[in-house]
Amino acid sequence: MTTQEIQSIKLRFGIIGNAPALNYAIQVAAQVAPTDMTVLITGESGSGKESFSKIIHALSPRKHGQFIAINCGAIPEGTIDSELFGHEKGSFTGANEARKGYFEVTNGGTIFLDEIGEMPLGTQARLLRVLENGEFIRVGSSKVQKTDVRVVAATNVKLLDRVQAGTFREDLYYRLNTVPITVPALRERGEDIYLLFRKFASDAAERYRSRPITLLPDAVPVLTRFRFPGNIRQLKNIAEQMSVLETERDVDARRLTPYLPQDQASRLPMLLGPGAADGATAGYSERDLLYKILFDMRRDMTDLKKVVLELAAGQRPHETQELLRQNSHLFSNTAPAGPFESSPTADYFLPVAPNAYKNEPVASYDDETPVEDISHETEEETLSLDVKEREMILKALKKHNNKRKYAAHDLGISERTLYRKLKQYDLEQV
Repeated sequence: MTTQEIQSIKLRFGIIGNAPALNYAIQVAAQVAPTDMTVLITGESGSGKESFSKIIHALSPRKHGQFIAINCGAIPEGTIDSELFGHEKGSFTGANEARKGYFEVTNGGTIFLDEIGEMPLGTQARLLRVLENGEFIRVGSSKVQKTDVRVVAATNVKLLDRVQAGTFREDLYYRLNTVPITVPALRERGEDIYLLFRKFASDAAERYRSRPITLLPDAVPVLTRFRFPGNIRQLKNIAEQMSVLETERDVDARRLTPYLPQDQASRLPMLLGPGAADGATAGYSERDLLYKILFDMRRDMTDLKKVVLELAAGQRPHETQELLRQNSHLFSNTAPAGPFESSPTADYFLPVAPNAYKNEPVASYDDETPVEDISHETEEETLSLDVKEREMILKALKKHNNKRKYAAHDLGISERTLYRKLKQYDLEQV
């Protein structure tokens, strides 16, 4: 699909932005539209998933049929079957007459099922039958009816996590996920944030008959760096608030900041790599961060063992204090209650539990006392994630006597993922 065709779709459906991830999502939607394949749209709440369902319907042969958008999370569990598939008269209390459901009404059209992850398990089984055979049964009836409806689903949660938790059917997940489309979050769209702000500010100014809000150069980076957990919906609200409340139409960074909640600026820890001083941040994942913390802890434990070993070997008092001083980063700077009391010359203490040594025999060390040699341990550990991941998989398999189901559960991954990792690291024969 050419750039001109993508721009034409944007103009037609009012989509603003040029982020590569957004353009790719539009391209996939346009390519799958002429088919009858089921589509699963994923993305955070407020990122504009419904717009993509409209693109798919409008560019499909079903464009003259009916399009219905349904929020599965907004329909009570007791009535969702009736809403989707209809019911017969007297099938339940209050059913005074027969009623057609959405799948019957939109025969030949498209149904958009938003928040599909909130659909009850019983309704999921009915939906699967519609997707597989085009058949459904009204509530309170035994007559099988046919329908020709295209289903486009959307979710803001990870459905695979719901599958593993037993709240979403695995067969339905793979039936819905025939063609996946991922809508990028607003914070991933870079300069699109400012373009959307200008559009929302212009719309608000036209509605309230005032001059549009304009951001001064120092305010633009403040806006684009904000993480926007509410995505486009939150950005629109901010633009409308400023259009109403600001008396000055030219807004600088100082006046913009109060509209951006500081507790939403960033919720995740971040590591700054080389170039951070120039405004560039390193792309560390949460797993990278966890591994770094674990490696730092291991190095500290190695240092601590060396210190304890040297103390056990019988250092003289002044040498002991010097040794503790050199390794002060390993100890607390306050002495706990216990057998080690403060002295005028002691600045660092080994942390011990209160009364830890009451009624305990005093250990003595002599030249014949066996001491573990840890001098071979090196402080530098490999930071390769593949190596550490392979080691963790081997440990989990050994722990559970090569029972992969339990090893996968211990590692916090699915069996399918474990099989893929075993193949990746050539461990299938383990």
